[in-house]
Amino acid sequence: MLWPETRVQALLDQAGRALADGRLDADDGTGARQLYEAAQALDTDRSEAVVGLRRVAQDALRQAAVALAGNRFEEARDKLALARELQVPRAQADALAARLRAHEAEHAGLDGVLLAATQAHAAGKLVGSDEAALPLYQRVLALQPTRLDALEGREDALSDLLQEAGRRLARNELGQASILISQAQAFDPGHVDLPQAQAALTTALESQRRAAARDMARGRLAPARAAYEAVLAAVPDDAGARQGLEQVGVAHAALAERQAADFHFGQARRELAEARALAPQSQRVAQAEQAVARAEQARGRLGTVLPARERDRRVQALLAAMADAEAKGHWLTPPGESAYDKLRAAQALAPEAAVVRQASARLLPAVRSCYEDELRANRIRRAQACQQAWQTLQPRDAGLPDAKRRLAEKWIAVGSERLGAGDVAFAAQALEEALRLDATVVGLDDFRARVRLAQAPPSR
Repeated sequence: MLWPETRVQALLDQAGRALADGRLDADDGTGARQLYEAAQALDTDRSEAVVGLRRVAQDALRQAAVALAGNRFEEARDKLALARELQVPRAQADALAARLRAHEAEHAGLDGVLLAATQAHAAGKLVGSDEAALPLYQRVLALQPTRLDALEGREDALSDLLQEAGRRLARNELGQASILISQAQAFDPGHVDLPQAQAALTTALESQRRAAARDMARGRLAPARAAYEAVLAAVPDDAGARQGLEQVGVAHAALAERQAADFHFGQARRELAEARALAPQSQRVAQAEQAVARAEQARGRLGTVLPARERDRRVQALLAAMADAEAKGHWLTPPGESAYDKLRAAQALAPEAAVVRQASARLLPAVRSCYEDELRANRIRRAQACQQAWQTLQPRDAGLPDAKRRLAEKWIAVGSERLGAGDVAFAAQALEEALRLDATVVGLDDFRARVRLAQAPPSR
């Protein structure tokens, strides 16, 4: 076993031999640099290792110059980088770096590269391949950073690229606009037009989020989906847009149930396909699939001609079940057992029967009264169930927009109260519900800002 003093001397001797052999740097630890650094780590008081590392730096600079003379540019860059890491005098390193760039430029024929960049720019080929204008300008500037015609060319090309991004934004092509802006930033993060383009993208994304929320609140699922997908095309990890798409899927699932309850199975299956595509993991979609299957089975059983007495008996049973679901406030759920579903089943059996028409006429006013009663009592979830039943029974009712606005205001009021008590999870859910109901309701922006602030991780 070597004493520490002996070990340090052995490392210094090995480092000296490696330096003499020209082995300056080696990943396996046998380079002069690694050996001197190992000796220095064992004994920081001895100066031989420090002096040795300076000699390695100077030799690296010398080897870089030799490689440059032989047009071995990659080797010259590697040796120069080593010299800089070992803190060779900056003036020496900068002088060699300038010579390296000049030799590379001469060797690479940069005038030809610049001409090709200018031609690609004139043809409108700004990005997309190594032969496009901006990558070519970048090749020139990598070797001659201060070349004025290349700097001006790149500046003009980036302005054109960002103008194209603006045109994409105007056409609502947020994904393509985002890509172009990111490409411009990669070529020159300090370009004068970049902040304005980024701000325009941010504004467009927020506009799409608001539009999606408004469309969801109004039951316009196709525009809502398109808006959320536009946001995700630009910001693939946008959690709000992903959640919004899932909400669109859940809304399609609810439509599938309604269509199945009316025995419109073709439309129900189409709605289910949309729901599965947008919310494949949602339990609500799975429930809708089961409800549609049950409705198809029920329709199969009703397909046979029933004797009048048996039909009347079944209608009375369905209306009794409807009244029982009404009394419990089960207007739309559980699927197949709700007041709405029981009424639809009775209508399928005897659409012209007086008792069925009377039940249908009674249900809508009862749902409206349920909404008002539950809202007054601050039972907000039950009020929302009644509002949804109201919308399902009469989607074009003139009173619905006001009902949804009032319900959204109630969600904000209750959410604000719970947020003040520290219940951030409930407040976040209240925000989602208010957005779904009416994205333009007074107080929503302030409440959203408070919820986002509460959700933000604590600063260190």
